[in-house]
Amino acid sequence: MKRSSLRTIPAVEKILLALGETGLPRPTVVAVVRRELAALRKQKKIPDFAAVLAGIREILRAVDASRIRVVINGTGILAHTNFGRAPLGPDVIETLSKIGSHYNNLEYALTEGARGARGAYLEHNLALLCGSEAATVVNNNAAALVLILRHLCLSKAVTPGRRARNTAGEASRHKNEVIISRGELIQIGGGFRIPEILEASGARLREVGTTNRTSFADYARAITPQTALILKVHRSNFFMAGFVESPPTRQLAALARKRRVPLVGDLGSGAMIETQAIPGLDHEPTPAEVVRHGVDLVCFSGDKLLGGPQAGLIAGKAKLIAALKRDPFYRALRCDKLILSALQAVVDSYLRVPGAAASRDSDRFHADIPILKMLHTPNDELRRRAEKIIAALDGLPLKASVGAGRAQIGGGTLPRSAIASITLDLAHDTWKPQQVAARLREHAVPVIGYIAHEKFKIDLRTVFPAQDAELVSAIRALAGSREL
Repeated sequence: MKRSSLRTIPAVEKILLALGETGLPRPTVVAVVRRELAALRKQKKIPDFAAVLAGIREILRAVDASRIRVVINGTGILAHTNFGRAPLGPDVIETLSKIGSHYNNLEYALTEGARGARGAYLEHNLALLCGSEAATVVNNNAAALVLILRHLCLSKAVTPGRRARNTAGEASRHKNEVIISRGELIQIGGGFRIPEILEASGARLREVGTTNRTSFADYARAITPQTALILKVHRSNFFMAGFVESPPTRQLAALARKRRVPLVGDLGSGAMIETQAIPGLDHEPTPAEVVRHGVDLVCFSGDKLLGGPQAGLIAGKAKLIAALKRDPFYRALRCDKLILSALQAVVDSYLRVPGAAASRDSDRFHADIPILKMLHTPNDELRRRAEKIIAALDGLPLKASVGAGRAQIGGGTLPRSAIASITLDLAHDTWKPQQVAARLREHAVPVIGYIAHEKFKIDLRTVFPAQDAELVSAIRALAGSREL
């Protein structure tokens, strides 16, 4: 291809015509083509037209693959952060469809015919579910923690009636110290660290204890007139064993009440069920449990074990919740109509089946919360599905067999717990498992599993039964491909 041809609009049109229908908006395709042609102009040697076209086609394929789309999750990780964590149930999807496509009473009181409070119904029911005086919602759990810390650290001063000034000389007069165990200064997903969140909130860390042992006396000695709160962070994404010590929540709550210091708990996972009732899972503290034990505020995620959309939920004392909602920063973190509606449907699902959270026999309850249904699906059912899929693959140049897996919760929850599961194992005489994995990711509905024991494994616990036919189609397409 001549260099001069790369400087003309007809060259762009010629390439676009050759690309045909990509499924991407035309401005997106044009922008990619022009960017790549601009880069080619800087090269000493220009490739021929076919090479240019192949290169641009590959780039557009990568652009298309970056769009958010449905995937088949065969990893066995239920609340997979990279895959959007908890999938939403049918009641939630129906609610989103109705609310999203119509006007709604988001901030309108139908009984009074005037402006009303946003999310009042949800907050009332969420408080019931958590056994707390009140509750509210923001856009994620990190935001919930930041809101709590900012409010408690920036709104209190030691000298009553004296207006706080943000100067170094006045800093010591603020109640801005947060007492936290060194063993709870954890890092959450995406590189965010609890100490950095604390500092960004205007708090000053007061670390107590050691990495593995923090005693009740350590907390008691650390309380000063500058203490804004005691923060207890649940170690949800890792565990410690051996020579360890940490005072129980009840004991810390008694200390906090005596010294008139708020006790705040960050649970992260948002479990509303008795997880230890499921074989393979350890006990995960619930918001209702820590509220009973005396915390003043507890925050947790909506899109993990709760089974809802991404959100940060806060429950606790009515006076503190009301103060958080009056904080100007609260408006920057509030949720929209879709998140509130989805959470409303999820919370209602829990409340409609009394006692179901601790039961393994409520099919209705589990069907409403997909992640709970996955947890309770028996291996016999998974095995039957695997055998049916294998029968549908008969005659293909691929070896498919039933294997064993160990599913996990994911999302930084119950890191040492695993649930026995059933996998569909794929192997080929000449193709490597990595090649099989790469090709399945290119399917119209990408299939993502993992490699173990020289096989590509698909854990059926995290594959919806309705996706089995698509899974068969993807494997058939793979087997029919001559090249990888």
